[in-house]
Amino acid sequence: MPNIKSAIKRQKQSVERTARNKVRKSRITTAKRKMLTAIQMGDTAKSESSYREFCSALDKAAKAGVIKANRADRSKARAVKALSKAKA
Repeated sequence: MPNIKSAIKRQKQSVERTARNKVRKSRITTAKRKMLTAIQMGDTAKSESSYREFCSALDKAAKAGVIKANRADRSKARAVKALSKAKA
C-alpha cells in the first residue's frame, strides 16, 4: 500500500485505466466473435455490419492506446480476408 500522496493517486489512476482498457478489449473480442459467428452462419448482411462494428472497436482502442495501431490494421486485414472468403 503506498504511503505517499502522489503514489496513492497514481495507484487510483492505474486501477481506473485498467478497468477502462479491459472494457475496450472486451468490446473488441465480443465484436470479433459476433463477426466470425455471422460468417460461419453464412449471413452476409449481418457479417458486414458486425465487421464494421469490429473495425470501429479496433480503431477506438488503437486511438486510445489500448492496442497498437499495427495490431488493429492487421486484425482488420484478417477480418476482411475472412469476410471476402465467405462471400466467394
